[in-house]
Amino acid sequence: MMQQTSQLVTETRRRFTTEDIQPWHRKAWLREVIGREYADVEIIPPSTMPLFNEMTLYPWQDLQLSVIHSNSLTIERGAREISHPDLDNYFAVVLLKGRYSLQQQGKEVFLKPGDMTIYDATRPHRIHCPDAFSKLIVTIPRVLLHQHLPMAGHYTAMRLDGERGMGAILSPLIRNLNAQLNYLSTKSFNHSANTVIELLGLTLSELAESPVPLSSSRSLSLLRIKQWIANNLHDSELNSEKIAAATGLSCRYINQLFAEEDTSLMRYVWQQRLAMSAQSMLRPSLQHRSISDIALTCGFNDFSHFSRAFKKQFGQSPKSYRECEK
Repeated sequence: MMQQTSQLVTETRRRFTTEDIQPWHRKAWLREVIGREYADVEIIPPSTMPLFNEMTLYPWQDLQLSVIHSNSLTIERGAREISHPDLDNYFAVVLLKGRYSLQQQGKEVFLKPGDMTIYDATRPHRIHCPDAFSKLIVTIPRVLLHQHLPMAGHYTAMRLDGERGMGAILSPLIRNLNAQLNYLSTKSFNHSANTVIELLGLTLSELAESPVPLSSSRSLSLLRIKQWIANNLHDSELNSEKIAAATGLSCRYINQLFAEEDTSLMRYVWQQRLAMSAQSMLRPSLQHRSISDIALTCGFNDFSHFSRAFKKQFGQSPKSYRECEK
């Protein structure tokens, strides 16, 4: 009796390319695909070359591996985009070719081919690739990465050197897996997922043991403050004194950090609450809840003030926003 051949990884892939789309529709199409598969973003196509992007996606146990080839492209996720519900993932990026920069939460990283970085897909970020590029993206559910490294969010937009330390083990492993996709069975490929997650946790842990320059220390302080705020936005009594006490920093120093971003601490808190309330209003699981109830859950205790601030931020009332976005 002939033994049944194992399913190959390539049989499970999904491929998206702008070459299948009329040129006039490519920007809108690409934005829709990225929003569905990764995160809601705005895209800025190249000005000196045609818009070209090809994505091949491979299910990888609880992860996903994406192989992306593209012309120059800029991707931005700002206040408007974070108001939309998204899959709750981190992305680990391995640059194969070209130049790549990532900005998130006061930090900016520049990669050379072979280097890696991670970012939080749900938070504002900016990715800029000035030339044609190729990269790999490993999609990792937040809960899964936090099982291996609870403080993973501290290490977004930081460079993982592909030639030194654990990065010199992890980056070639992911690149070699990509190179062998045509020959790997789904079973073998899936078994490698746990190894990659464990190695990523170890690689990120190395960053915690590295000396942090002063400028990076300020960025990490700002990141720590923002993460604490994100976990406590529901507290309607949140103020600068409470935030300072919780983070072990002075109110003056915290406001200096936010002033460098052309904002203030409490203005940032309000903006994050507004973004969270907008996101909550669009979640299917919360459609039965009233807008006032959602505002209260997000830390607002004055509905009139909330409505005015929401309209100023998003250009329409909370009710109109909820109806228009359905």
